[in-house]
Amino acid sequence: MKAIVIRDHGGIDKLLYEDVPTPEPGIGKVLVRIRAAGINHFDHDIREGISGITHDLPHVPGIEGVGEIAALGPNVEDLTVGDRVAINFMQICGQCPMCLRGLDGVCFAGRRMGVTRWGSYAEYTLCDAGSVIPLPDELDFERAAASMLCFGTAWHMAVKLGGVTAGADVLVNAAGSGVGSSAIQVAKLHGARVIASAGSDAKLELARKLGADSVVNYTEQDLAEEVLRLTDQKGADLIIESVGGSVLTKSIAAAAVNGTLVTCGAHAGEHVDLDVIELFRKHMRLQGSHYASKFEVAHVLGLVAQGKLEPAIHGTFPLSDAQTAAELAANRQFFGKMVLLP
Repeated sequence: MKAIVIRDHGGIDKLLYEDVPTPEPGIGKVLVRIRAAGINHFDHDIREGISGITHDLPHVPGIEGVGEIAALGPNVEDLTVGDRVAINFMQICGQCPMCLRGLDGVCFAGRRMGVTRWGSYAEYTLCDAGSVIPLPDELDFERAAASMLCFGTAWHMAVKLGGVTAGADVLVNAAGSGVGSSAIQVAKLHGARVIASAGSDAKLELARKLGADSVVNYTEQDLAEEVLRLTDQKGADLIIESVGGSVLTKSIAAAAVNGTLVTCGAHAGEHVDLDVIELFRKHMRLQGSHYASKFEVAHVLGLVAQGKLEPAIHGTFPLSDAQTAAELAANRQFFGKMVLLP
């Protein structure tokens, strides 16, 4: 089969389009023919060797994939060859304390697609039978691949952790990213007022089209001052943050009393100075988010199938053109999501 293979960590040139053996499913595993694979920034961390998670080389990246079941391993029941499925990023163990508490998005005892197990940048991939999610008939592969990780994360951050409510003022940073463009829609679906921030006016204009009520260019405006102005000095009740660095500290300053900031990324700076006094005087919460549960991913895929959410797809690329897509992603010259088509 054809796959994108990383044999050495490094730049985009390390994404090699090669022939590799098609895997065979063992006990409790299924082989999925990948029809579409979502591109995520974490794929670049894996390629560069800076993810903080050990994995063997050679490696096939890709943490987000959908397709059809091509073969079943022994002891696999309730699945059929030809079933249309999405593959959950977390290949959970089902036995650790997090899984037993229903927090399978924080299962570190299991494996992860495209990280500790070969991923979706291939014509076929193996996964645990229990990790597949049936795709609604109304949902095509491209939209499914562009939805599962980002809408799942956005839903987990805004709804499960952030408790978004109708009438709340929600600040969504990095509005042009997959999570940001998804969080705008999730917040609007719950009746919130959305302030979107990004580093370019072009991305902010697209954010408005997704439903953002107000926008802030944080490279030209003071993020905290603008959010306070737009909320009559109250601040944001909920902040969806994935930038880090000064954007994170400005977001804390922009938070309302009793506000919540949920973060899932920090590529602009992992280490920041925090004013702890501001945190407790505002009675605010600073919450980290790892990943959505399998239930949440299935739920958002259903909402996309119903037309209540819609992924912002920047473009699709053949698998052989993975380097071109990676270049756009690395330079952030895209809005929303990009998808590879094996």
